Amino acid sequence: MTAPKLYQFKQEGRKIVCITAYDTTSASLAEAAGVDVILVGDSAANVLFGESTTLPLSLETMATMVRSVSRAAHRSFVVADMPFGTYGASLDQTVKHAVMLMKSGAQAVKIEGCLEEEIWALGRIGIPVMGHLGMTPQSIHNFGGFRVQGRGEEGSLIAEQAQRIQDAGVFAMVLELIPQELATSISKQLDIPTIGIGAGPGCDGQIQVWHDLLGLQEEEYRHAKRYCNLRETILSALGEYSEEVRHSKFPTSENSF
Repeated sequence: MTAPKLYQFKQEGRKIVCITAYDTTSASLAEAAGVDVILVGDSAANVLFGESTTLPLSLETMATMVRSVSRAAHRSFVVADMPFGTYGASLDQTVKHAVMLMKSGAQAVKIEGCLEEEIWALGRIGIPVMGHLGMTPQSIHNFGGFRVQGRGEEGSLIAEQAQRIQDAGVFAMVLELIPQELATSISKQLDIPTIGIGAGPGCDGQIQVWHDLLGLQEEEYRHAKRYCNLRETILSALGEYSEEVRHSKFPTSENSF
């Protein structure tokens, strides 16, 4: 899978399947399931490390996760989130940190917001960039929480930004938590693919967080769908294991040497 192939998918009307993954095991399963794009997301700060926002995730941690995912992803296109504070202050800073993620195994990076100069600078040296507009989690304190963006007059601003970052060179963009009518309009307006999360079915693809999709967390969100409830399955298995250990039913001779 490549950035040009994803562009081709849009021209053919073929929907793009994206999911987050953070390690070799999850990437291997996503790959086996035929996922098109694996995003090594800064959502790891929330679902792996228990943070309330994505802001604390470090570049070094992201690079470690990218290396782990890239070892298993031989067909899927691997995109790495650039963590908060690793881009935008200067072009030198942005390029340096994006290069680090690419050398760790990413095939593209994702940055939030309408940063045209940064997108152009990365594209100039051969780094594909995925954009991200709407509810951009790294700007949570500006938004006052996780809130739908783009209602009313704000919609025209997001549509304008989408055009601007396309012109700057992004190969695709995530549209997060915006009204579905706006997302559909932007998707028709652009030549590049849009990847929705909480933005309705009119986008060219969809992305979901691994833990939400598989029901690994107690919380449920409107923008997500649980396709199974692994939390209950895992709790049951761990409970059975605990009981067998406590009652000397495990291990048996079959599990011993």
